[in-house]
Amino acid sequence: MSPAQQKQKTLQALLTILLQIAAQQPVLFVMEDLHWVDPTTLEFLTLLVDQGPTARILALFTFRPDFSPPWTGRSHLPQVTLPRLPRQQATEMTGRVAHGKALPAEVVEQVVAKTDGVPLFVEELTKMVLESGLLQKREECYELTGPLPPLAIPTTLHDSLMARLDRLAAMKGMAQLGATLGREFSYELLQAVSPWDEDTLQRGLSQLVETEFLYQQGLPPQATYLFKHALIQETAYQSLLRSTRQQHHQRIAQVLEASFPEFCETQPELLAHHYTEAGLSAQAVPYWQRAGQRAIERSAYPEAIAHLSKGLEVLRTLTDTPARAQQELGLQIALGQTWMAAKGQGVPEVELAYTRARELCRQVGETPEIFPVLWGLWRFYFVRAEHQTARELAEQCLNLAQRVQDPALLLVAHYALGGTVYTLGEVTLGRTHLEQGIALYDLQHHNLAFRYSIDLGVWCLSYVAWPLWQLGYAEQALKRSHEAITLAQELSHPISLAAALDYAAILHHCRRDGQAAQKQAEAGMALSSEQGFPQFLALGTTLRGCALAVQGQGEEGITQIHQGLAAFRATGGEFWRPYYLVLLAEAYGKVGQTEAGLFVLAEALAAVHKTGERFWEAELHRLKGELLLRRASPTEEVEACFRQAIEIARHQQAKSLELRAATSLSRLWQRQGKRTEAHDLLAPIYGWFTEGFDTTDLQEAKALLDALA
Repeated sequence: MSPAQQKQKTLQALLTILLQIAAQQPVLFVMEDLHWVDPTTLEFLTLLVDQGPTARILALFTFRPDFSPPWTGRSHLPQVTLPRLPRQQATEMTGRVAHGKALPAEVVEQVVAKTDGVPLFVEELTKMVLESGLLQKREECYELTGPLPPLAIPTTLHDSLMARLDRLAAMKGMAQLGATLGREFSYELLQAVSPWDEDTLQRGLSQLVETEFLYQQGLPPQATYLFKHALIQETAYQSLLRSTRQQHHQRIAQVLEASFPEFCETQPELLAHHYTEAGLSAQAVPYWQRAGQRAIERSAYPEAIAHLSKGLEVLRTLTDTPARAQQELGLQIALGQTWMAAKGQGVPEVELAYTRARELCRQVGETPEIFPVLWGLWRFYFVRAEHQTARELAEQCLNLAQRVQDPALLLVAHYALGGTVYTLGEVTLGRTHLEQGIALYDLQHHNLAFRYSIDLGVWCLSYVAWPLWQLGYAEQALKRSHEAITLAQELSHPISLAAALDYAAILHHCRRDGQAAQKQAEAGMALSSEQGFPQFLALGTTLRGCALAVQGQGEEGITQIHQGLAAFRATGGEFWRPYYLVLLAEAYGKVGQTEAGLFVLAEALAAVHKTGERFWEAELHRLKGELLLRRASPTEEVEACFRQAIEIARHQQAKSLELRAATSLSRLWQRQGKRTEAHDLLAPIYGWFTEGFDTTDLQEAKALLDALA
């Protein structure tokens, strides 16, 4: 399974366990402090919330007012805003903290007034007074030992907690060291970094538990400890001198490295944090990068972005040297890859990361990282439909690969350049580069999929099918498409398989086989939905809509095309927009909405001029002629569209599109009684073909030629 699928299956397994427990007996599920939640946990809670109406689970979430949960507005999920405690409840709470013994009215009055109804403040302030020596314990109550001095009760929670910490004397340092470890820590780790012997350590921890600074789970040496509240940990931590705090963090990081190698492997962000807080940026940065990479491998992209961004922030504190530039280069490349996976190839963050990486390559000089940087930029500009820039980048990739004569890099470069020039309408050149890529590929290169996130063999085979079809080789195109799907299945590489299925649907649409196009599009959609590939899910949705339209389900097809195009643009995708708009115009034509179709074609033509995407330009003009014909436009205008389509197809050597346009023009001439001209136009083009006679285009051309004869 892919990392994304593994994560999803893990979350589903956790949910299944919880639901099975709830099936046996009702469950109370409590999650506190949701304002500190990590993205993956929030994803799990979202799955849980969806089960609310049917599962016997009472879920209780607490969070601060500035946190907005993603599932608001559901009838089974009431939200309760907790106000400050009213005076009576605050008074009752002081009695509970005093274990039912009455406190002097003067003390209660000051506690209630100064805590302002904040529950933790009421509790901590009451405990501070009880520990202060101002009160004497009697059988039924507490009494003041003397007049209550002014300002004896601190006016802030922080002051109250500090006063309690100060009275712990020797145990204060233990609490501070524990707070440096985190909200929760193990006895084993505290013992490893502490200066105290085992007896002193255990006595101190027992005292901290007794005074309810800490909660304990288990017994030493397997015990773990949790600060009762995050504010208690924060107060203990902030009470440290900065120099002492840094010494603690340094000691913790060094002990983790030397004695707890599993933390280095499984929680590199922990070492990164401690080295950062110790002021040892040079040691921290590699761990931030490792944490980011590990998160990428788990498809935890928000976490990965956070770790890599923190690494860059820490790196800026170091002196600007070639070594620092090299480190930043690695972080920026990883960040660019992560933004692609998280939001799509065309989002602005991708450009920012790779542009900065390219500047760093110039600073560093000759470096192998320049190739993945150029490749990342190519992917961004290609998806954004800035094809001249994409072509320049692809040519730079090819020049670099030829200079070092690396077959793997040559494969990548031929794929990038082939896809770009084909999109620009240079069909033959596109086929040549893609075929060169296929010739360079062998199974040992499938590991490139993990460096470049796609399998280049699958993608070259999928891409080359389109120019092959346009050049008139329908059977060879179908063979290449089948090879792409088979290879992706053998490699068990989900994103490459999703691409191969969607691209096969495009080929079947070119062949005018709506049923096969729908089948492949639906298979691609199912896989993309399961694996979390938004770009290919959007593409599959668009292609399924086209397939429905050509099979007579026009209205449903148009709705799906719009949904797919909107979702595709949300991922930053702008490439092939003219092609998709032609598909939409064709669907409008199927349901008789001629004007809507012509309006969309005008938009498509504007996109052609803006982006230079000309591989489907001939079909754009041919379809415009067909729609004008339905509107009963002047024959000269219709004929001009068909002639322009033929001229463009001939210039591109796109025999299949030339045949389609020639068939449309011959049909027009047949209606006008120009049977000889129609036959003479169509016959030589049809006669050129040596394969694909089972396709709709060739069958219709043959039927028209027979009628003209």
